[in-house]
Amino acid sequence: MLAGAPKTSPEAAKEQRAALGHWLKKLREERGLSQRELADRLSLDYYTFISQLENGRGRIPVHRYAEWAHALGVEPRRFVKTLLSYYEPTTYSILFDDDAS
Repeated sequence: MLAGAPKTSPEAAKEQRAALGHWLKKLREERGLSQRELADRLSLDYYTFISQLENGRGRIPVHRYAEWAHALGVEPRRFVKTLLSYYEPTTYSILFDDDAS
């Protein structure tokens, strides 16, 4: 059934990561946080990790999703659902897109 599911091309994956980075940056800026301040809230050693994410490189570790949601003032379920839509669009579609059944 899923064997025929379309694979994400490298270009599409890159675009998804860039869009996610834009979303994260927007959240951070809406809260009036600098990259360094967000890194401090998350107890990150390097604020450059925030920059990498905002520029479409890297991923937030799964075990830190709730911390990120809290640091950015977003309800964790909504935060993770949005991350999933960028990181795993096929899985997101299977789980959340409305269907006729």
